[in-house]
Amino acid sequence: MKKLATLLLGMLIVLAGCSTPADKTPEGNDPEGTDSGTITIYTPTAQDNLDVMIPAFEEATGIKVEVIRGSSGEIYSRIQAEAENPKADVAWIPTSTVLLDTSYFDPYTAANDDQYDEVFRNTSGYTTQIGYNAPVIIYNTNLVDFEIQGYADLLNPELKGKIAMGNAASSSSAYNHLENMLLAMGTGTTNDEKALSKDAWDYVRAFYENLDGKIVDSSSVTYEGVLSGEYAVGMTWDTPAQAYMAEGIDNLKVVYMAEGVIPGTSSVTLIKNAPNPEGAKKFIDWFASLEGQSVYGLDCLGANPILPGAEVADYKLGIKDLNVIPRTTEWQAENKEKILDLYEDMYLDIFE
Repeated sequence: MKKLATLLLGMLIVLAGCSTPADKTPEGNDPEGTDSGTITIYTPTAQDNLDVMIPAFEEATGIKVEVIRGSSGEIYSRIQAEAENPKADVAWIPTSTVLLDTSYFDPYTAANDDQYDEVFRNTSGYTTQIGYNAPVIIYNTNLVDFEIQGYADLLNPELKGKIAMGNAASSSSAYNHLENMLLAMGTGTTNDEKALSKDAWDYVRAFYENLDGKIVDSSSVTYEGVLSGEYAVGMTWDTPAQAYMAEGIDNLKVVYMAEGVIPGTSSVTLIKNAPNPEGAKKFIDWFASLEGQSVYGLDCLGANPILPGAEVADYKLGIKDLNVIPRTTEWQAENKEKILDLYEDMYLDIFE
């Protein structure tokens, strides 16, 4: 369990976007970089995964890499501040962060973009999506005597008061599940229609009523509570769940909802007027290649490659195995406030 705690802590630093001071790795690279075949990458990615991906790229290409880490917010602010004199070449950050304002980036499409499933292709011209994380249901098989396959099973009266779920108004993982529920359980031909449909909100109300007044106050309580037996079921994301699966904990089951999942993606993007754009493009091409995606899938904990055919560790699902609900980052940004307004009215009605 000590190993598991270390792995989870490393991942939470990234996923929670905590404000740790930026740091650099590896040491000793040429700070100028442009002529020496060195690129600089800004990213919030966990150090353990950088320790896998960066040496693999360097060995494959001969290009040296300097990495500067910080939270997603710190990285984005740094790119903005350096816009007139960029210091880095590649941003490896959430797709949604890049699309906040693409004026800080140069367009580039990876060489094999056409090999991606259509929903993950670089339609914006800026974001080469290289990995995803998805909302999942986890449950303790010692406490649940039936198979959970998706959202519909969570309305079972046997689970009343035994589900760990956060407040979607304050928890990003809880909001991801709320949005996923609406599009998975809603009816209509468009995401707008599904998210606002009576069927969608009838399901969400029934689910929250089955919580029996219990709302958890942190994401870690969700998965730790399920493992300890405090809760039978938890609504979380697949990164911490993979840490448990890698440990071989056999009384915990991870479910990608049968009704569909909405992956959140990370991307590698060319920074505008980068000092070494050719080196940056080689990094983007390599990361999106079968070689790079397979290293990511086999050797990086909590990392799910997007390219069809990429190898993955035994405890992970490949992207082809998921029932993906198409949803653009732009749609999410445009509809989040509306969804939260409806949610908060329902929440107050149930819990107050």
